[in-house]
Amino acid sequence: MATQPSFISKHWWKITGALFVMYSIIEGFLGKVPALPILHETIRNLYFHVTMWFAMIFVLGGSVVYSIRYLSTGSVYDDLRAEHMASAGILLGLLGITTGSVWARFTWGGWWANDPKLNGAAISLLIYLAYVILRSSMDEEQKRARVAAVYNIFAFVLLIVFLMVYPRLNQVDSLHPGNGGNPAFSSYDLDSNMRLVFYPAVAGWIMMGLWIANLSYRIAKLRYDKLMWQSENNLLIEE
Repeated sequence: MATQPSFISKHWWKITGALFVMYSIIEGFLGKVPALPILHETIRNLYFHVTMWFAMIFVLGGSVVYSIRYLSTGSVYDDLRAEHMASAGILLGLLGITTGSVWARFTWGGWWANDPKLNGAAISLLIYLAYVILRSSMDEEQKRARVAAVYNIFAFVLLIVFLMVYPRLNQVDSLHPGNGGNPAFSSYDLDSNMRLVFYPAVAGWIMMGLWIANLSYRIAKLRYDKLMWQSENNLLIEE
């Protein structure tokens, strides 16, 4: 007789993600960091701001995959997956832009700078907030899912353009490392120990984003299945 998987084997990635995030938070506040000009102690925000953005892009990319699957299969569950992964990505984006604003305050002297990457991040979040509004404005299920799936694909393309393509153009002046002619973080004299925190932090926030998306999807799936069950039973009673 087959044995049921243990709790650890079933939820290892959630436990690992939580441990990675806890580790990065502790090291982010208490760990040793290199003394760099301008950045100074604010380099600790690398463990939070940058890793949250990486997780956001990963989760939103997963949302696009499910949108494409919906256009192929027409499964309402693929649409629900896409919706709730997008919501988790928006949450990570809001956290990322907030931590970025705090970082800007202490390194650039203001909560917001006229920086193409900052402006692109704000525009990208507005595009995804419009995705949420678009979904709530349509009542017909299949029409909403089709329109939202197509919109989601274009929204992700614009996200990549605003965050990763436009700021890297040579003629665009950007304060961010690796953009507008500025050297990337890897080009700075960073302590190699930071990488021992940075990479687990990226993995941890990605796992947390997927966990949040999975939890909200399961709740939405239960509600949808309940509505379908009630609808089917009402039809049987009427017949």
